[in-house]
Amino acid sequence: MSVDLATVKRVARLARIAVTEEEAERMTGELNGILGFVEQLSEVNVDGVEPMTSVTPMEMKKRADVVDDGGKADDIVANAPASDRNYFLVPKVVE
Repeated sequence: MSVDLATVKRVARLARIAVTEEEAERMTGELNGILGFVEQLSEVNVDGVEPMTSVTPMEMKKRADVVDDGGKADDIVANAPASDRNYFLVPKVVE
């Protein structure tokens, strides 16, 4: 894939980046270099290679997926001006 001057200017306009003519010409070469490197990466044979999230082998820490109230209901309503059985009491605003 190759990027031309018109594409660089269009991308700059979409990104709302002001570029001069000289900057656009320089960016054309830089973007073509980046895209060339990405094309080289697609040529690498990765058959049988497991996806990794880190260079050191580790297992993701997991917790049990349990639904509970957190055991903090009393702490949550402790500073409320008015509460009843762990519920906030608020004045009626709609008649």
